Amino acid sequence: MKKIVVDAGHGGEDQGASGNGIIEKDLTLKISKYMKDRFDELGIPASLTRDSDITLNPTDRVDKVLSFYGNGNDVIVLANHINAGGGDGFEIVYGLRNKDTLAKKIAHEIETTGQNVRKYYQRRLPSDSSKDYYYIIRNTPNTEALLVEYGFLDSTADDVNQLKDNWQDYAEAVVKAVTEYIGVPYYTQTDEYYTVEKGDSLWSIAKKFGTTVDNLKSINNLSGNMLSIGQKLKISESASPSSGTYYTVKKGDTLYSIASKNGLTVNELKSLNDLTSDTLTVGQSLLIDKAPSPSTDITTYTVKKGDSLYKIAKQYNTTVSNLMTINNLKSSNLSIGQKLKVPVSSTTTSQNIYTVKSGDTLYSIARANNTTVSDLIAKNNLSTSTLSVGQKLLI
Repeated sequence: MKKIVVDAGHGGEDQGASGNGIIEKDLTLKISKYMKDRFDELGIPASLTRDSDITLNPTDRVDKVLSFYGNGNDVIVLANHINAGGGDGFEIVYGLRNKDTLAKKIAHEIETTGQNVRKYYQRRLPSDSSKDYYYIIRNTPNTEALLVEYGFLDSTADDVNQLKDNWQDYAEAVVKAVTEYIGVPYYTQTDEYYTVEKGDSLWSIAKKFGTTVDNLKSINNLSGNMLSIGQKLKISESASPSSGTYYTVKKGDTLYSIASKNGLTVNELKSLNDLTSDTLTVGQSLLIDKAPSPSTDITTYTVKKGDSLYKIAKQYNTTVSNLMTINNLKSSNLSIGQKLKVPVSSTTTSQNIYTVKSGDTLYSIARANNTTVSDLIAKNNLSTSTLSVGQKLLI
């Protein structure tokens, strides 16, 4: 298994960049300690170059990196930093010796948090273009080292608030990308998992964790009692299993055959069921069609200058990942004038949402609801007065 060295940039007398209530050395330490804890939970060997506010000069930092697991290609180095210079968004630099696979994977996961990705790239030393620009990559020559810049602390856009509010989401995104890259099963902190060992049964596992066989079967979507060594079982979870249509795995089934029968792709099927591998067990229950949520309605939002998925999600009390899912977005990049579906909770729907009927105009709707046309336009971010039957309007 690959080993991870997490490097909290700067520290001690070297505070790094600072501004808008953010000090780089403090935020990189928080991010790095979070990552170390998560890698520990996932069973991945990981070490920190610093776990407190100490000064490390470049030579000491490199020596520290190499002291844990050596200088082999089985070591991944994550050098965490916060950017400055007036830009906005996430950047990641990977070594001249490495492919872009991991950097690209991390960038993709970061995008799902709502942070825009500027680029993933290689940077060369001006005095010798055969060498990497950053010493942490250049002087750890056999490792897979990456310099990760989570955002600009002096951004005039949304990076400042995102760095303060979402740094943990960014750290988790990197953990997820690295975990999947090295082929280790990934799971979130909200679930407690147990790995099935030789001689285990549902009864013995239930007894060990103070639960019941029926509960284990329910939260793991199991229809039978068969287990396989190495199988991961949820022991507890923060939410009840998804409602919807399920398929019970039969002998000879594969993810591809099940997906094809039910109008899904393999990736969609894995996503619906939080699967991290292609292994199936006979009797396993797979979600193939998630039941629609009765608690939300959908309205349309038109993207304005300065908008980001993070800002829109916050405005409508939802998440970036939910917006990306319901709009089938592959990235967090938006364009002015783009139409987005946004969910509106049922607590506000009955009182504050109006469904356009035949013959309605903004004027007639405004008059009927004791408001103004300009208020309706502002609340619904409308660029035209044209309405369509069935359209949802915030009142």
